[in-house]
Amino acid sequence: MSEPLLSLDGVEKSYPGAEAPVPVLRGVSFDLAGGETLALTGESGSGKSTLLHLVGGLDTVDGGRIRLEGRDIAGLDEAGRARLRRERVSVVFQQFNLIPSLDVAANIAFQARLSGRHDPDWTARLAARLGLEDQLRKYPEDLSGGQQQRVAIGRTLAARPRLVLADEPTGNLDEETGGRVLDLMLELVAETGAALLCVTHSPALAARMDRRLTLTGGRVA
Repeated sequence: MSEPLLSLDGVEKSYPGAEAPVPVLRGVSFDLAGGETLALTGESGSGKSTLLHLVGGLDTVDGGRIRLEGRDIAGLDEAGRARLRRERVSVVFQQFNLIPSLDVAANIAFQARLSGRHDPDWTARLAARLGLEDQLRKYPEDLSGGQQQRVAIGRTLAARPRLVLADEPTGNLDEETGGRVLDLMLELVAETGAALLCVTHSPALAARMDRRLTLTGGRVA
C-alpha cells in the first residue's frame, strides 16, 4: 500500500486564554491519499480552520506530527513553511485574497511565478476552463464574487500543487454560483492529480467529496 500524501498523527493545538491555554485540537489523526478529496466539517469553533492553517504551514502544532509526502512539516522553520506554501501546498480562501493592484492574468500567475513553475500554456488553459479568458486585463474590483473566486482557484492550481486546501471556498457565493465554481474546482483538481482538503459548513459541498470527517470539540468524531 502506498504512503498517504498527507498524514496527521495526534495533532494538538492550543491558544492562550485569560487563565490557561484553550485547547482547540486534541489529538487529530487522519490520512489523505494523492488525488483524494476530503471534506472537513464541524460547528464553528471546532478547530477546522486551525487545522487547515497547520497543514498549510500558516501556524505550528503544539504536539503530534503532520507529514506531507513522508516529510514531517510540523518542525519546519518559518522559511521552510514559506517554501512549502510556494511549492507544494496552495490555499483557496473564502475571502478570495486577490491582489488589487494586479490584473486577472497576473493574479492567476502569481503563485506559479513565486514557485518558479510558471507555465504560460497551462495558465492560459486554466483561464479558459474557468471562463476568464475575456477578463484577463481586468482588476479584482471589476469582477463579480464568482469571477473573483474562479481567479483564486486559478491562482491556486497554476503552480500544480500536490495539495489544495480550501477554506469555505463557496461561502461568499450564492448557491447557484457556488455550485458552478465547485464543479470547476473539482474538475481541475482531478485534472492536476492534487489532493483536496476542504473546510465547509455546507452539507451539499461535503457530499461532493470522496470522504467526510467531522471535528467535534477538537477531535475527529
